[in-house]
Amino acid sequence: MAEGKVAFELVSPERLLLSQEVDMVVVPGEEGDFGVLERHSPMISTLRPGVIQVHDGGSVAERIFVAGGFAEVTPARCTVLAEEALPVGEIDRAAAEQRLSDAKDDLIDAKDDAEKASAERQIKIAEELLRATG
Repeated sequence: MAEGKVAFELVSPERLLLSQEVDMVVVPGEEGDFGVLERHSPMISTLRPGVIQVHDGGSVAERIFVAGGFAEVTPARCTVLAEEALPVGEIDRAAAEQRLSDAKDDLIDAKDDAEKASAERQIKIAEELLRATG
């Protein structure tokens, strides 16, 4: 591995989205965003819906939306296992708006606490998806 780089892998249930050495990765952790550089302390974190920023060559090289998941960090590597992941440039704004509308309808129709919690989570994901589009 190149000096000053960290290996980054982003995996979703459908596919491996990214596997490369980068300068830094900024991840939307449940407790707040965290940056991963070479020699980072080992940790595991849950993720909240948001955008992973991949920094390379002094700028943000990739922006990828994740709906949630887990990140494992070692001194040489950051691996993200995402529930759902999509490059920001591939987000369909109309589909995201429809997803938000459907989730709000589901919340109205929720019959118990579990359905309500699921609908609220889907609303949060859809809102973050729309925020990612700018």
